[in-house]
Amino acid sequence: MKTLSHILVKGSLTIMPVSLTLYFFYWLGRTAESLLSGTLNFWLPRGVYQPGMGLIAGFLILFVVGLLVNAFVVQRVLAFGESLLLRIPVIKTVYAAFRDITGLMGTTDDTELQRAVLVRLGPGRMLGFVTRENAALPGVELSKDLVAVYMPMAYTIGGYTIYVTRDFIEPTDLSVEAAMRIAMTGGLRNK
Repeated sequence: MKTLSHILVKGSLTIMPVSLTLYFFYWLGRTAESLLSGTLNFWLPRGVYQPGMGLIAGFLILFVVGLLVNAFVVQRVLAFGESLLLRIPVIKTVYAAFRDITGLMGTTDDTELQRAVLVRLGPGRMLGFVTRENAALPGVELSKDLVAVYMPMAYTIGGYTIYVTRDFIEPTDLSVEAAMRIAMTGGLRNK
């Protein structure tokens, strides 16, 4: 009986990541289609709309927004909107958390995880990601240049940013993606 349950658990753990990924993209496509199909039906002549046009419109909207974000005027409008959101008590906490998480995806040089490193902690080593070289802490006077290193916790439940001198970090040959996979799975996945 233990062997049967072990095999079933192994099978479900193998299928689950693929299933969840496929379901996420299916859900994303269905959501885009359902949200935009009504608008497209309103603006397009009767009989022109075809299933899938909402999804295409969603991709086009993302593309246009991605282009516009680089425009100075749009950046100013977004900064103003963000400042308003960050004044509302509960919303600012949720918005700031989502903003920080999406910022880790590296849309600009200021927000990307630059490289994977090992941080020396006594006899052990901890996997981390350099987020800023020559980091400074506002209002804190330091005698040495520090490096900001993000230390994720396993299973995406959070992480810490530590500021250490360069002699505490060791470079690795790991790509950021491979190192993140190792860190997020608690070292179970080294591929």
